[in-house]
Amino acid sequence: MRIVMIGSGYVGLVSGACLADFGHHITCVDKSEAKIDALERGEVPIFEPGLDAIIEHNRSAGRLDFSKDLAAPVADADVVFIAVGTPSRRGDGHADLSYVYAAAREIAAAVSGFTVVVTKSTVPVGTGDEIERIFREEFPGKDIAVVSNPEFLREGAAITDFKRPDRIVIGTEDPRATEVMREVYRPLYLNEAPLYFCERRTSELIKYAANAFLAMKITFINEIADLCEQIGADVQKVAKGIGMDKRIGDKFLHAGPGYGGSCFPKDTLALVKTAQDYDSPMRLIETTVAINDNRKRAMGRKVIAACAGSVRGKKIAVLGLTFKPNTDDMRDAPSITIIQALLDGGAAVHVYDPEGMQAAKEMLGPVTYGNDPYEIAEGADAIVLVTEWDEFRALDFKRLKSTMKNPVVVDLRNIYPVAEITRHGFSHFAVGKKTE
Repeated sequence: MRIVMIGSGYVGLVSGACLADFGHHITCVDKSEAKIDALERGEVPIFEPGLDAIIEHNRSAGRLDFSKDLAAPVADADVVFIAVGTPSRRGDGHADLSYVYAAAREIAAAVSGFTVVVTKSTVPVGTGDEIERIFREEFPGKDIAVVSNPEFLREGAAITDFKRPDRIVIGTEDPRATEVMREVYRPLYLNEAPLYFCERRTSELIKYAANAFLAMKITFINEIADLCEQIGADVQKVAKGIGMDKRIGDKFLHAGPGYGGSCFPKDTLALVKTAQDYDSPMRLIETTVAINDNRKRAMGRKVIAACAGSVRGKKIAVLGLTFKPNTDDMRDAPSITIIQALLDGGAAVHVYDPEGMQAAKEMLGPVTYGNDPYEIAEGADAIVLVTEWDEFRALDFKRLKSTMKNPVVVDLRNIYPVAEITRHGFSHFAVGKKTE
């Protein structure tokens, strides 16, 4: 099949590369000349394990190419995916759909023959209806079916998620579009990937409901962690104990500094706004958003408390900046708020992240960037573990203690057992555990 992916950001690039790997011919389109030029040179603008190899392989095979021009590839396409950004709109928190509607109009002007237009971007309920209205009123002569096909990719594991998905949700009641979408994903039948067909509005809501539920689960265990600290319980053991119940499950029950990234913050907010517009407020998700916003700043206060109540004039070493490991994504990362709290408290903040420091420079204040954990820990009054990168899982605490000014570790991801750190003479502060 000839497929065009409008938007060569995280979702568009991963989806396009993986669909090319299935044997389809994919053209990834983007208005950013710098991004397309970089991709043409073989430079991948995002960090996602394994993505560069898949792109290189499929470009060599002639199944994947890139374009700044939308019209020519869309005219030849069987399917056009819209994978542009839907950031939170300034002022009211609704999803900004201006990029989606602009792309839809350009696509409609360029299509020839029957074409399936698929929203891959995360969009509020009713967006497909609005796109269909635009096509019907502004391009009445075009034969286009509008389909919802939300993505469920985890950054850092996106290729595995695309090729071995839990489910593929497809929202359409058009028989022709149904057959086209079956053909798009036919290569996944060998993996027994379940295609779940439903109404378009239902499909749009499934994406938001899934992310909101997971965000709520994270927030729940974070509140349990706070209670654990007060009563002397261990949140990791509580999480294991409740996670063994199959109705609950053990995923997303890891206490930490709050959720971040490109999905949960904006999707929970967009769902709240949509629910309010339909006079059906979602109190649980509203509270989840509020708790998570407060939690990030509270983690900054936790670090300050670990430093005897003040970080003024003290050097704090922060390990991990991205919102999760195996990505360079800094969007709504807890580290941003935590570091700001430390800077507000007068700390000299030194940071290190394996992949996120370039992106962080646009978001963080006056911090010092280091080359490795040991460099930034030299003379430090505390080490703060914010992101659980693999290379932070086996730190040499003997070496760290010999170079640090004060042996204090604030482990916001509960990477290390308490005994592991305290036996080296460190003061240990974890999440949801009694302080040692």
